[in-house]
Amino acid sequence: MGSSDNPTVKVLRTLALLQQHPGITAAEIADRLDVTDRAVRRYVALLREADIPINSTKGRHGGYRIGRSLRPMPLVFTAGESLGLVMAVLDGHHAAADADDPVGSALAKLIGSLPGLTARHAAMVRDHARAAPDRRAARPDPAIVSALVETVANHRGARVDYVAGSGETAELRIDPWAIVVRHGRWYLLCLARDTEAARALRIDRIRRLDPLNVDVEPPVDLNPVEWLENHLATGWNHEVIIDFDAPAAEVAPWIQRSMGRLEAVDDSRCRLRGTTSNPAMYAGEWLAGVPHAFHVVEGRELRSALVELAERLLTAADPARDQLL
Repeated sequence: MGSSDNPTVKVLRTLALLQQHPGITAAEIADRLDVTDRAVRRYVALLREADIPINSTKGRHGGYRIGRSLRPMPLVFTAGESLGLVMAVLDGHHAAADADDPVGSALAKLIGSLPGLTARHAAMVRDHARAAPDRRAARPDPAIVSALVETVANHRGARVDYVAGSGETAELRIDPWAIVVRHGRWYLLCLARDTEAARALRIDRIRRLDPLNVDVEPPVDLNPVEWLENHLATGWNHEVIIDFDAPAAEVAPWIQRSMGRLEAVDDSRCRLRGTTSNPAMYAGEWLAGVPHAFHVVEGRELRSALVELAERLLTAADPARDQLL
């Protein structure tokens, strides 16, 4: 008998369907589990015997719903869900196997609550898959994140102590809009009231947060991820304009939105407009990976960074060249 034919598995899958789809009918459950309506009624009866309050209503809009209970509902994971959670934690947290780390400790508790074979597989993935730290990641204080999420959800203003890149701390009064996680960094999109300017604050640099009893209305058409990408691509020290000798459709997959805005010039060429405060990174980490011919139209600092990168790579390829220079 396969695990999918095990009656216990069917009962747990029935519970999961009831939790995910309030009002689901016996026929719908039967169709999803590939069983008869009579079997579904038996699974529901077994759940009720386990003191899980399941209400049923008849009629056109009838179905099963889980009622209120003083006891928490069982937390049921499929093998795929549990492994997916472990893998997601490993993706973003290199200390997932460390029992002294808060995330590692929570993951251990989750694995400990799983059924035997599922728990064994999840533990093996956690213990034998090693995650390298993301050098760009900067995890903020969970308490700050929790407070920010609450202010965003309640559309309230806040006052924060924010440490700038220079190391100086400033008190800001802000209207929080949204939180975006990008490449291991957490950003708060907000309106800074002192300058009436939209900003993206790194949450790991927020040292204190005081909610304010002030109503906040985010922009109606705000797309948080798109807004952040566009924000990170503009307003930096050095403007750059780059022409590529390839159609925009072929170049686009290699261009991060934070590099700037890519526009088609004609069917065979396209142009990238952006800004940067770090020409060396723009040249070495971003442009160097684009497999299409290009030339810098504007951006003296970027040109210098590309020349320096090219000299370094040529020297690495031919050490004798360094002695001739």
